Amino acid sequence: MSTGLRRAMRVEKRLTMTRKKLVLVVACALIDADNRVLVAERPAGKSLAGLWEFPGGKVEPGEVPEASLIRELNEELGIVTQVACLAPLTFASHEYETFHLLMPLYVCRRFEGIPQAREGQRLRWVRAGALRDLPMPPADAPLIPFLTDLLG
Repeated sequence: MSTGLRRAMRVEKRLTMTRKKLVLVVACALIDADNRVLVAERPAGKSLAGLWEFPGGKVEPGEVPEASLIRELNEELGIVTQVACLAPLTFASHEYETFHLLMPLYVCRRFEGIPQAREGQRLRWVRAGALRDLPMPPADAPLIPFLTDLLG
């Protein structure tokens, strides 16, 4: 058995044996008419404060991801959208110290209202290519190439 195969099997075994809680969080790449993406800076006092992320939040028990995202976008940004306006793009799976995060990323181009920071966060519209210049949480950063491919 090759060294690479043994290493891959150890990684696979470690991943399947985790006892960490699985946390399902949903995120959205809101895209404006100029093909810019909205990101929010995590406010002081929260974990990962100062890092830029895609809007969204935890999926509550009994919620489906799309309903959670619609709720979160309204709570965080004061905008309204519909399930038909959410297109799944990709997902992130990232192991943090105390939990494992699974985060589907949706794209939304159609929404009502002007996004406003309702939870103390700063907002910024950026080109997909500029996302990699922002400090982002480890789970968000791998999503950038998918947006760059989509938006150029």
